[in-house]
Amino acid sequence: MLVQALLIGLIAGWAWMDSRIFGDNMLGRPIVVAPLVGLVLGDFTTGVIVGGTLEIIFIGIVGVGATIPADVITGAVAGTVFAIVLGKGPEVAATLAVPISLFTVQLKNLAKVINSIWINKADKYAEEGNMTGIEWLHRGGYVVLFLSAFIPNFIVAYFGVSISETVTNVIPSWLTAGLTAGGGLLTAIGFAMIMQMILKKSLIPYFIGGFILSTYFGLTITGVTVLGVLLVIIMNQIKQEKEVSNGQSF
Repeated sequence: MLVQALLIGLIAGWAWMDSRIFGDNMLGRPIVVAPLVGLVLGDFTTGVIVGGTLEIIFIGIVGVGATIPADVITGAVAGTVFAIVLGKGPEVAATLAVPISLFTVQLKNLAKVINSIWINKADKYAEEGNMTGIEWLHRGGYVVLFLSAFIPNFIVAYFGVSISETVTNVIPSWLTAGLTAGGGLLTAIGFAMIMQMILKKSLIPYFIGGFILSTYFGLTITGVTVLGVLLVIIMNQIKQEKEVSNGQSF
């Protein structure tokens, strides 16, 4: 388990550094982190399911300016580890991931406080013209940020088995059922937030149509998506033909 915990810690650290070194490639999103953790733990399918579930909940979590949002990386790691080890499903994983992500974000604040201490040292190096010293302080700041993601996720992964066994023995079945219901509610709330941002009145009939096809006719999400793409293509062709027809009439 030590090797797996180290790999998971490296995944979390790499994901956290993505937006700070490589530009933001969205490697820190749950839909990316959770499947990788699942792959390390030998259950890629559960990782994908947990990642998709948490992505719906955390999709609106974006750092703007000086704000520090919830730690979605640790939330994704913890949710995936508990889902695979406990075997309780993505709903319980989602319920546990949210409070963990809110708690571990304080480590990111601590890392930034530590890095701010080095600013005075960097100013001193600048006065001395010591560019090498400034460069190493800059790299040291990255190390602190990396460790702020690596350490908590390593702990979650390494002690996940013992913690999960304790949790399994202590938590009664009624509470597990409540966590499952709560996780499903969180997913519904996250999806509702997305709908509120992107849904227009003109799109409501298509949403209802897709819901009916999926619920009452047994069409899969992939099938609904393909049908929607075909419908868009057909409607676009009709629109283009009308524009050409109107142009010719003049």
